[in-house]
Amino acid sequence: MRTHRFVRSRAAQQRGISFIGLVFVAVVLGCLGVVVAQVIPTLIEWQAIDKAANKAKEGATVPEVRAIFDRAQAIDDFKSVSGRDLEIKKVGDKVVVSYSYEREIPLFGPAFLTLKYKGETH
Repeated sequence: MRTHRFVRSRAAQQRGISFIGLVFVAVVLGCLGVVVAQVIPTLIEWQAIDKAANKAKEGATVPEVRAIFDRAQAIDDFKSVSGRDLEIKKVGDKVVVSYSYEREIPLFGPAFLTLKYKGETH
């Protein structure tokens, strides 16, 4: 009789997540979704900058490289890096274009998420 009562009381207990737990998980996922939604445009911008730098490396002189990059910047409409922010080196007979920049995403109050991007053509 005792084992039967123990089994019945065990089956009567609730299992799973409570409402408070569900609300907590929803809030955490919502906050994470907001941050991801703000990070994705910076990744798209970084891809456009990288593409523009790869186009610019085809220039023969430093002013030509900067001009090609600035044209690509006007077409792709990004503002974080301009032609004068590029570091341009010549390695052998190849032009190597490198860049670096930071983007800050405000989270709440004084808290910011700082993303540091850098790249180099080869």
